[in-house]
Amino acid sequence: MRIGAHVEQQHAITQAADLGADVAQVFLSDPQSWTGPEWTYDGGPEALAEAARAADLTLVVHAPYVINVASPNNRIRIPSRKLLQKIMDGAAQIGAAGVVVHGGHVTAKDDPAKGFDNWRKAIESLTTDVPVLIENTAGGEHSMARRLDRIEQLWAAVQSAGNDVEVGFTLDTCHAHAGGLALPDAVQQVRAITGRIDLVHANGSHGAFDSGQDRHTSLVEGTIPPADLAAAVEAAGAPVICETATAADDIAWLRSQVGSN
Repeated sequence: MRIGAHVEQQHAITQAADLGADVAQVFLSDPQSWTGPEWTYDGGPEALAEAARAADLTLVVHAPYVINVASPNNRIRIPSRKLLQKIMDGAAQIGAAGVVVHGGHVTAKDDPAKGFDNWRKAIESLTTDVPVLIENTAGGEHSMARRLDRIEQLWAAVQSAGNDVEVGFTLDTCHAHAGGLALPDAVQQVRAITGRIDLVHANGSHGAFDSGQDRHTSLVEGTIPPADLAAAVEAAGAPVICETATAADDIAWLRSQVGSN
């Protein structure tokens, strides 16, 4: 099991080494911006890809938070699709194993079915060999990927897309707990729908169960029992990214609980 953390693109290799990580997640641009990839690693994407290969470091890209391909609003949905394609292209340049994308949401006045179909159209619009890894979300009653029933409908929609873009799933433990999916049962429940979990975001949760709060804590603090969190990671059997301020300690703790090879 490869375990790592979110790091800065500019210092991805050295930060991963300092954390004891063998998988690293990076942003390719400001996560709150509509700009495309901005290469801060010395030598650009080719140099980052080569350095990661030399270090036996798996790279994963997290798409900007502003992307919401589910939105019925043309001024959000269309730029979201365009930005996602740019991020997918950038991820291919660095040899990334996947791109994590939040499930997005519609508004209270919208039929959720429209959001699911917009996801289908978004997948059909992509040209990429890099997997799109849809991430479950913690809050919002109009989100596409918080509750199991929504995840099931979303998955059916993207699987019906008329192209061969690979779609996978990122399970965030904080989002699951705060979103009302009990750990470690969420692993089996999600896999029963998707058939796969490609990446785990291992995060403790400041918010209570089903609170809708997306606030991360270390893996041994917060409201998720550490044993449940470790059991979920082990059951998922996928590469792990710790998105916590205590990533070095959390990586070491996870390895002590589930091991690595």
